[in-house]
Amino acid sequence: MSMWWSLHLRREAASVPLARRLLIGTMETAGVDPDISYDLSVALSEACANAVEHGGGAAPGGSSGAYRVTAYLDGEKCRIEVADSGPGFPAGRARPPARPAPGDAEHGRGLCLIRELADHVQFGNMPGRGGAVVSFDKTLKWREDAPLMSV
Repeated sequence: MSMWWSLHLRREAASVPLARRLLIGTMETAGVDPDISYDLSVALSEACANAVEHGGGAAPGGSSGAYRVTAYLDGEKCRIEVADSGPGFPAGRARPPARPAPGDAEHGRGLCLIRELADHVQFGNMPGRGGAVVSFDKTLKWREDAPLMSV
């Protein structure tokens, strides 16, 4: 089984739960184990929240800009990519910090949380156009009654 979807979302807080619900619905319909679906949905929420907060300034014409979410379910793996049009990760800092911010901090835990919930994570910048790209994947587990289970 292989499927994918891609969303072009406004950089607004309301877009984060929309992306999360679509991912959960897709995985539930496909028969992915609920624990795996939950982990990926939390990681996606963190990546989307970062795109909303850090993904660039207001676009010309008064719109708030946009970001893209793409999810691939391919065989035994789910891969998710969130790309924005902001300044990207700082030059010379190929990897965000490995340790989360202190527990009482309001920011700084999202990228570390994504690392904990996914099997493989990549952080980078869009070549030539600017913007950050966060991609991560996780091996899928299936419910016994999964209608679209990979063979």
